[in-house]
Amino acid sequence: MYILTDVIKFPPASYADYDGLLALGGDLSIQRLLLAYTSGIFPWYNEGQPILWYSPDPRMVLFPSELKVSKSMKQLIRKNKFEVTFNKDFKNVLMNCATIKRTEQDGTWITRDMQSAYLELNKLGYAISVEVWENDELVGGLYGIWLEGKKVFCGESMFSKVSNASKYGFITLVNWLQKKDVKLIDCQVYTDHLASLGAREIDRSRFLSYLE
Repeated sequence: MYILTDVIKFPPASYADYDGLLALGGDLSIQRLLLAYTSGIFPWYNEGQPILWYSPDPRMVLFPSELKVSKSMKQLIRKNKFEVTFNKDFKNVLMNCATIKRTEQDGTWITRDMQSAYLELNKLGYAISVEVWENDELVGGLYGIWLEGKKVFCGESMFSKVSNASKYGFITLVNWLQKKDVKLIDCQVYTDHLASLGAREIDRSRFLSYLE
């Protein structure tokens, strides 16, 4: 494992260990975060820990053409079950992703420092949010980093307060990204939820080729 210094630099992603852990330390400056994402690396740590940087192998991704939309979801979309917006309330989406209870984890990796960093990334146009509304109430959403020049979207987190809200937002996002000729959506690590939407694992080397 590599210990980062004040120099904005990462070791090659291929140096990561079995669990995908590549380095620790450094900071969450905008310059370092953008270098990380364009290098296939992302921060993932809990409050009180040093900043940990990951590049897992294999990598969970979604190719837009492989998006799976169930019959029940198609019905909800036809009925316009929810209203979906982009970047209307990034801060609220971020806070919900950080505080919503998740059965598979204790605490959150969206630390206070990470919240500040991603709010700044949003102001600069790199981080975008998707809001899902029902009767003017925010019931779901997600956020991530849009590497427009690379045509890659790096999903970070999503939340849902009512059934299917986050899926509805995710499907809307994928359709929006397809119009912008996105190559793939980075989902980072495997979850059953993402797999049900058509995401799958690919070799890290192949993933990195899309960022070149």
